[in-house]
Amino acid sequence: MRTVPDSASVDILQADVTLLPTGAQHDISHGNQVATVVQVGGGLRRYEVDGFPVVDGYAAGEMARSGRGQVLVPWPNRLADGSYEFGGQTLQLPLGEPERRNAIHGLVRWSSWDLLASTASTVRMGHVLWPQAGYPFTLRLELEYELSDAGLRVTIRAENVGSRPAPYGAGMHPYVRAELGGIDGGVLHLPAERWLETDERRIPTGRVLDVDGTPYDFRRPRLLGDTAMDTAFTGIIRGADEVARIELRDAGGRCVTVWMDGHFDYLMVFTADPLPGDERRRSIGVEPMTCAPNAFRNGLGLLVLEPGQQVSGSWGISLTSG
Repeated sequence: MRTVPDSASVDILQADVTLLPTGAQHDISHGNQVATVVQVGGGLRRYEVDGFPVVDGYAAGEMARSGRGQVLVPWPNRLADGSYEFGGQTLQLPLGEPERRNAIHGLVRWSSWDLLASTASTVRMGHVLWPQAGYPFTLRLELEYELSDAGLRVTIRAENVGSRPAPYGAGMHPYVRAELGGIDGGVLHLPAERWLETDERRIPTGRVLDVDGTPYDFRRPRLLGDTAMDTAFTGIIRGADEVARIELRDAGGRCVTVWMDGHFDYLMVFTADPLPGDERRRSIGVEPMTCAPNAFRNGLGLLVLEPGQQVSGSWGISLTSG
């Protein structure tokens, strides 16, 4: 039987074009805000307010590096040895961080996402995560990015469209900043009561410790200084609206807020100390997560989606000036 490519395939094969590393670029705007969502990984490449690059992203002609703006499904952060037990099976995932023998940041950040709908200020992306070696489950995923007077709102939805229960976790990886000169002079407010100790592979040891008396206590706003973090937090302190707000403020009063609703019980904070050149401590990764690192093994925050079950959660970013 002769296979006939569809019209889109023919266009790509016949057109004399060079594709961008992150595929189609979906720009949205509202007032003084602009954002760009990319086809590859469905990630957030750019978010600017009044021309200030709140999200430290990357250029249209570059790959996403160091996880910038990427979507982390069906697990965020690291999974030791890439192996886990589920449903009576021992499953093995690819080691995306081979030097530490870890699987890292899920399975969708280099996949193509489909544009489902868009307006001037919103874009909705979709992806089906098909069964594969190490993750024999089927998820239908959606992302919705929306700009409004309140800033940027991101909603992630997942549905188990397979025939068996599926382990699930989600996160996102924005780097934010309140000034262009680096993060050391910023004042950080991080309302979290506990942090997860890790070993030399950045895998949780099982000890969940109080932040009191440690360098990780930012429950009251204070200067970040040279504090280094690649640290997961839980015990998130929320407002009356059940929303947690993490704030980074510069000396002039400009304040970046990353907020997350109750779907996200964990938070990863990364001060980018290991990054090369001028990327080091230029911005801070503030990463909402539904579960802890290594959750497929330790179970902390892990969701198990039954066939037909849907879950969703929202997080976002806003900028105010003093």
